[in-house]
Amino acid sequence: MRRRHFETLRPICPRCRAQGAGDHPLRLAAVFEESDADVLSGVLHCPDAACQREFPVLDGIPLLVPDVQRYVADNLFYLNARDDLPPAIASLLGDCAGSGSVFDVARQHLSIYAWDGFAEFDAAEASGGIEPGAVARCLERALGLTGGRGGSPIVDVGCAVGRSTFELANHVDGLVLGVDLSIPMLRLAREALRHGTVRYPRRRVGVVYDVREFPVSFAGSERVDFWACDALALPFTDGAFAQAVALNVLDCVASPLDMLSGLARVLRPGASALLSTPYDWSPGATAPPAWIGGHSQRGEERGASEPLLRRLLRGGGHPLEVRELRLVGELEHFPWHARLHDRALVSYDVHVIALESVERDEPAAR
Repeated sequence: MRRRHFETLRPICPRCRAQGAGDHPLRLAAVFEESDADVLSGVLHCPDAACQREFPVLDGIPLLVPDVQRYVADNLFYLNARDDLPPAIASLLGDCAGSGSVFDVARQHLSIYAWDGFAEFDAAEASGGIEPGAVARCLERALGLTGGRGGSPIVDVGCAVGRSTFELANHVDGLVLGVDLSIPMLRLAREALRHGTVRYPRRRVGVVYDVREFPVSFAGSERVDFWACDALALPFTDGAFAQAVALNVLDCVASPLDMLSGLARVLRPGASALLSTPYDWSPGATAPPAWIGGHSQRGEERGASEPLLRRLLRGGGHPLEVRELRLVGELEHFPWHARLHDRALVSYDVHVIALESVERDEPAAR
């Protein structure tokens, strides 16, 4: 956790905010390991007498979620997982644990996201066919929809392994913060940040993985940091950011509408929000009643997600519209490919959206 990010963004206690108990800035109560103003292990503390919650900083990642006890319990395997295993031992453990184990699921996710985020820098990656880097290309197209609006600081919600966060730092002069709930992916992002190295298990087939390791370098990375935060409970004061990005996150949260409202809250008026989504709804991530479309052929949208999302934004006329966010541009179709293994790709047709944050009492265009 870089001190510059902590001191500038001044995160608030996520538990107090979730309980409506006010915005209490966290303080850095203890530092156990630090390097170049980067706190690698320590404790953040809520000073409110009725709360007094402590939030650990582990491997440079502060765990800033409302129910930190449950989060730690649910992620204890990942928090204690080793990343120094020889490939042969990791392979043997994978064989023993089997497909679908916690160990294998983590490797699959890292393979998918790290391939798309960084494989273009891997000299061992074969050229031709479907190319990695969809996340960077999508972000570039999304930034083109803003008409020059932007600024910093920026929050990259659902940053995964951090490629979009690094790219954003190349477009602004200020701070960029990537937030996600996945410890394995945040660790990979932090490794790229601190040491300029990406090391990930590239899935070949089944539970067979090849470890890939290669250097990466991004302009502006000294202004980047990565924290563990919930997209539905962002631990920041109102108007803390000049821009927010959330690529392929909207259909991965329990309440997409609450996510939109949360983004609007942490953005200052005139700020931009860039989103993309394939509307790949799944009851495992989002209960069907909370889906934006995709579950009813009644009504004027007839089950389609795109028109319903437009109606949910300012000026759309929906009873639940997010009045602080106004649509300013969109790209209805953007191809995004995710590599599963040597013989499997998933192709998404992504909707890219640019929004502007506005004051709630500003007249809405109809």
